[in-house]
Amino acid sequence: MLNDIRLTDLRTFQLVARHGGFSAAARAAGCPQTTVSKRMASLEHALGVRLLHRTTRLVHLTDDGKRVYEWAQRILDTATEMEDELNAAKNEPQGPLRVSTSTRLGRAYVAPVLARLKTQYPGLEISLDIVDRHVDLMAEGLHLDVRTGEPHEPHLIRHRIMESSRILCAAPSYVARYGMPAGLSEVRSHRCLLFKDRNEPLGVWRLKGPKGWESVDIRSETESNDNEVVLDWARRGLGIMLATDWFLAESLAQGDLQRVLPDWHQPADVWAVSASRTAQSAKVRVFIECLREAMQARPQTAHRTG
Repeated sequence: MLNDIRLTDLRTFQLVARHGGFSAAARAAGCPQTTVSKRMASLEHALGVRLLHRTTRLVHLTDDGKRVYEWAQRILDTATEMEDELNAAKNEPQGPLRVSTSTRLGRAYVAPVLARLKTQYPGLEISLDIVDRHVDLMAEGLHLDVRTGEPHEPHLIRHRIMESSRILCAAPSYVARYGMPAGLSEVRSHRCLLFKDRNEPLGVWRLKGPKGWESVDIRSETESNDNEVVLDWARRGLGIMLATDWFLAESLAQGDLQRVLPDWHQPADVWAVSASRTAQSAKVRVFIECLREAMQARPQTAHRTG
């Protein structure tokens, strides 16, 4: 049976599943719809299962189709990695590069880096998922996840992109009106602006200070799952915010914000994680190198790391 399965058929099957129909898959593949139909028939015959439920307008995966889709992703990834390795000497990354990250990192750094790579290496097929949650690289068919905070999954390969910290900031107008807290415990009585971060428990700020780690429970009437919104509120003097130094650097440099409790910080390095089977591929290596270069060239914000 395996001799009858062709990579072309698997790729066509993926297109049909992703686009929800034969005609859309044919347009994406640049071939006649009859070719797509023949390849799907050939694959179903080779596997001996029905892969698709067909309706007048759309197709849906059967249970067997869902399992085959996951295996097709692994098989095609492996084939692509082989091609990457053979092309590494020519320094020509190509094929799918699927990346996930948070909204902030995606907009500020990951998306621009991917655009640069696509221009430099036209053979790359770029996919970027902006998700404010933890992802399963293998199950979701991703090559890399770029995140803030040290990864804890033992089966993943970790690539440190840059050192970073979360810091407390507020507008000068807020400090002039409400004063500067003398210690982290006093932050509790201040107006705080909360961002619903995928890596942090809501309502708890845990930072490292002169005497080690301290936590403070935050009660806030102002919160958002969009850090750009929280940043705007902080600039307007509505309260104290906690965010990464690279995200706050421009506002600090322009004087829109100032450090609150500069002896306290929360380590929050930026990492890219990949599965072992993709960690050494040419496209993963070049992406990590370009992302490091872009993030390390960012405006610097002094913070204590002791």
